[in-house]
Amino acid sequence: MFMTKVHIISKTESSSVIRIFTDMNLTAKSHSIPLSDGNRIPLLGLGTYGDPRKTPKGTALECVKLAIDVGYRHFDGALVYFNEHEVGQAIREKIADGTVRREDIFYCGKLWNTFHPPELVRPALERTLKTLRLDYVDLYIVELPMAFKPGNEFYPKDENGKYIYHHTDLCATWEALEACKDAGLIKSLGVSNFNRRQLELLLNKPGLKHKPVSNQVECHPYFTQPKLLEYCRQNGIVIVGYCPIGSSRDASWVNVKSPPLLEDKVLVSIGKKYNKSSAQVALRFNVQRGVVVIPKSFSPERIKHNFQIFDFSLTEEEMKAIEALNKNIRFVELLMWSDHPEYPFHDEY
Repeated sequence: MFMTKVHIISKTESSSVIRIFTDMNLTAKSHSIPLSDGNRIPLLGLGTYGDPRKTPKGTALECVKLAIDVGYRHFDGALVYFNEHEVGQAIREKIADGTVRREDIFYCGKLWNTFHPPELVRPALERTLKTLRLDYVDLYIVELPMAFKPGNEFYPKDENGKYIYHHTDLCATWEALEACKDAGLIKSLGVSNFNRRQLELLLNKPGLKHKPVSNQVECHPYFTQPKLLEYCRQNGIVIVGYCPIGSSRDASWVNVKSPPLLEDKVLVSIGKKYNKSSAQVALRFNVQRGVVVIPKSFSPERIKHNFQIFDFSLTEEEMKAIEALNKNIRFVELLMWSDHPEYPFHDEY
């Protein structure tokens, strides 16, 4: 067991006092941190995205079952991943065989961009719950602060092949989500890919009932998000980092010109000291500063490998060395939204 300084800041609704949690015991069996609404989120989760055109049927099912056996309890999914039925089946099977209880599992689902109108929010959530065959999700997040045209197409395009955007009133969407939480269908509410201005829009909303507890954004040693991380800490919002060990080199959504993170000499050198890989060092770096990580993998070996980050601890000097690697490089640029007026990456943070 390692005593680790985990810098997590939460801010209660009734007080302006910020509590800093340090010296937390992080273990393979116990590595969750508090959310501002009183719930908890495991610091390490499994991302379940897989290109439905390339991923064989049953892959998510078997990998999620394996991950639960390995020790994962946090799973990040979405309706548009087209595999929530497999993820849900895996969770239910591991509950049925006694490996876990439902309350041991933390599942994050996402509100897709075609469901922002308030009247579409609960039906979209219920679609996810029906697909998962679960009674509630632990976290439900607005996947992007922009919207596509509502309809049957998840990625609607016009006759010229351009994406069809749609006006979104984030505050109205949020109120519909708050009603879903009040109905017991969601334990916690969060957002994804929101910059500071978009977060402030929700935090300053008149009559806000439930504040966002998390913001899922790209976060890794080459993109450490220092300003956004500090702002979120000050407002009791946990950062959930996607692409925490870089990403695939899929040119359709990844900046393939970005340097390969896992070949970085600093990460490799630190890894050799602990007999760990650069990927494990990158994951440990974020976990140790209170950033939740959700590495995606459908490789049984990598699923096991990525979980083995609780038997070593980085020194303060090593943490600073990794922080200094920041190059403000995004792997995921979401270029399909780049000409949208609310494109979140136009702003500094």
